[in-house]
Amino acid sequence: MDVDLVIRNGKIVTPQRVYEGDDIAVKKGKTVSIDKQGSFPEAQEFIDAEGKYILPGIIDVHVHYREPGYTYKEDFESGSMAAAAGGVTTVCDMPNNLPFCSTVEAFQEKLETIKGKAYVDYGLIAAVVGETVEEIPKLAEAGINVFKIFMGSTVGGVPAPDDGGMLRAFQLVAETGLRIGVHAENNPIMDYLTAKLKEAGRTDPLAHVEARPPVAEAEAIQRAILFAAETGCKLHIYHLSSKEGVRLIKEAKEKGVQVSAETGPHYLLLDCSYMNKLGSILKMNPPVRSREHGEALWQGLLDGTVEVIATDHSPHTPDEKIKDNIWEAIPGFPGVETSVPLLLTQVNEGRLPLMTYVKLASENPARLFNLYPRKGTIQIGSDADFTIVDMEKEGVISKEKLHSKSKITPFDGWKVKGLPVYTIVRGNVVMKEGETVGKPNGELIKPIA
Repeated sequence: MDVDLVIRNGKIVTPQRVYEGDDIAVKKGKTVSIDKQGSFPEAQEFIDAEGKYILPGIIDVHVHYREPGYTYKEDFESGSMAAAAGGVTTVCDMPNNLPFCSTVEAFQEKLETIKGKAYVDYGLIAAVVGETVEEIPKLAEAGINVFKIFMGSTVGGVPAPDDGGMLRAFQLVAETGLRIGVHAENNPIMDYLTAKLKEAGRTDPLAHVEARPPVAEAEAIQRAILFAAETGCKLHIYHLSSKEGVRLIKEAKEKGVQVSAETGPHYLLLDCSYMNKLGSILKMNPPVRSREHGEALWQGLLDGTVEVIATDHSPHTPDEKIKDNIWEAIPGFPGVETSVPLLLTQVNEGRLPLMTYVKLASENPARLFNLYPRKGTIQIGSDADFTIVDMEKEGVISKEKLHSKSKITPFDGWKVKGLPVYTIVRGNVVMKEGETVGKPNGELIKPIA
């Protein structure tokens, strides 16, 4: 068989098992054969993955690449280079840019702006705001992967629709068959507590944690679940951070509500005590909480309540981010490049089976965000997206080496074991041994019915 690429000698990982003794053949961007080692004598390119694991390409469904409008923080070229360097093959980009990606016109403008800049494939998420709720059917037809409501205050100031508009949005999204996601925080609760803390003269990092308590997340999740149950809409909870949220989602699933959730490395590996050391660097919405919440999130990942690991990659400049007064610091930090090694380290430490990680970081995101089976799997006919990892390779996360425009990370100096060594997007090698290579040939991936 004459093919473009053959990956030899690696161990192929699926959510069900690890396969040894098979090679993978790629032609015209697709996986065309998986057969015993040595079956493919002819290819334009060979990769020897001896001793390494071949994962279906990792998908990050929560990145903020800031384009158009805030490209001094990040753009699609730098953000997608960071993804490729970190072993990520597909991203879903958030809509809080300028203009908000909430109309077909804004969607088309964004597509034109980012054209030819991406090193990885991408889907786009649309914002639901009050005045554009009726745009939902047209946005779905145009190629939006999923919709998002910012129930809590966020960077960019995307206004949440009122409850009537939110319920209407759920109805319209349900008719499209797509999914609606929510940034689940209750603004009135947070506004009240923030005012009280400021009156008391609090400017320390932990004041941010106290201003956004678990009950603010839980109330918003509960309201979104109620609307999902009423309308039959598929619901996704972004950046889940609390044990109360895990409980509500588990209960809703048991009642038949179609609700999924994601959490991120910072909620799993850090806790609010790190705020004393890192200060505004660790400021994120929702905040990193006490250890009991992180443990509940781990349990949720392992029992299937929480179905996705994503990063909320949120780059900012040092002037915006590094502040002594926590209220003046902007929330968020880059994460798309550090997530894979951080989680592979947890695999090596026995906290997370490698097959479970593949399900959480590849197959589940693809299924929930309407990319499967084109993405999220290693099978004949699917896109030839692969993250090849060396589980024995060790390294240290260094902020200076990040490919993002932002060099701010709470994980600076962390030792990791288990690193991506190849990122392959539709048969094209875009990262080798930590450095991006090739050209930006990333494509928009529209939802698959």
